[in-house]
Amino acid sequence: MQKHPMTKEGSDALQEELNKLKKVDRPAVTEAIAIARDHGDLKENAEYHAAREDQGLIEGRIQQIEAVLSLAEVIDVTKIPQTGRIIFGTTVTLLNLETDEEVTYKIVGHDEADVKLNKISVNSPIARALIGKEAEDEVVVAAPGGNIEYEVIKVQYL
Repeated sequence: MQKHPMTKEGSDALQEELNKLKKVDRPAVTEAIAIARDHGDLKENAEYHAAREDQGLIEGRIQQIEAVLSLAEVIDVTKIPQTGRIIFGTTVTLLNLETDEEVTYKIVGHDEADVKLNKISVNSPIARALIGKEAEDEVVVAAPGGNIEYEVIKVQYL
């Protein structure tokens, strides 16, 4: 199995979710099943069926998180020498040379990417174009709508 990079922040968040699922959600749904069972006929017991469905979703998510974590290579960018180059885990501020808009992205693993939070996958076209660049470098990103030119404003190892 091939390891996938993941930031320490992403690993910690998944571990926290896993702990909550195992220590809070799993016991709660087990209790809900037991209570629903006491109500009698299981064939027509909506509470029982809903609790069993919740249990299945929880167990599925636990398995998914455990699989992701088992294949994760956790990289703590704060412990890497700060050379000023863009690498996995760095936070990058870019200036769009056409629109003069600034945008900040954190380059993360594909399992923790979330564009709404400005976290982009290391496998994305923009991240691949940025890797190895430094502040003041110009970068051309091949996008579906055409090439986009950026200037690297700042590289942070947060």
